[in-house]
Amino acid sequence: MKYIYLSFIFLFTLNCSLNKVSNSHGARFIENKYDKILLNKTNKNDVRNLIGPPSSVSNFSGNWFFIERIKTNSSLFRLGKKKMLSNNILILEFNSMGLVSNKYLLNIKDMNDIEKLEKITEKKYAQDNMLNDIIKTLREKINAPTRRNK
Repeated sequence: MKYIYLSFIFLFTLNCSLNKVSNSHGARFIENKYDKILLNKTNKNDVRNLIGPPSSVSNFSGNWFFIERIKTNSSLFRLGKKKMLSNNILILEFNSMGLVSNKYLLNIKDMNDIEKLEKITEKKYAQDNMLNDIIKTLREKINAPTRRNK
């Protein structure tokens, strides 16, 4: 009877912990708002009212970037690792009058996987040579406190 209670409690807590929790970051529903932005008709104020302030503004070209990222728990066995559901980036280019001239929507399929190299840079000189030893001993003698003879 004790094992039945323990198995019931285990299944109950397991069921409660399987609820998916998603964390969203940035502007919401960018894909839906992308279609509402019209080229050469929508200005900066309309974009602010529609989406909100940009996540980032380019210093060089003045492009506006809106970022949306949604992550959720992948599974109970992965121990808290998050799975990325969506990663959308909206890039808006404006002309001199403040109207949208180009718009781009990048999604999770456009992401590049970057591999980290494990190469180690080697020194061109060796620190265990005779010249280095001589300079090191001279430096130690110069920096050593002076002895006064009485």
